[in-house]
Amino acid sequence: MKRMATFVLLLVALSAAWSIPAHAQRISPQENARQSKKAIKKQQKMLNKANKKQAKAMKKAAKKQRKQMRTANSRHKK
Repeated sequence: MKRMATFVLLLVALSAAWSIPAHAQRISPQENARQSKKAIKKQQKMLNKANKKQAKAMKKAAKKQRKQMRTANSRHKK
């Protein structure tokens, strides 16, 4: 019984996998262009987000370094 269920599940999975490439071939050039633009926009958004995060981290590190320098200098003067 389990073998039969596994076999049926395998057939369903394979039929779904075979139908996906057939759908991809039916995409019109306009749809393809739209999807490309959407992917480019998403990639740019992720890149901007990463750049902002990195800039914030750099500012935080610089601030921490300035604070360490101040404390080191104040200890050194005493």
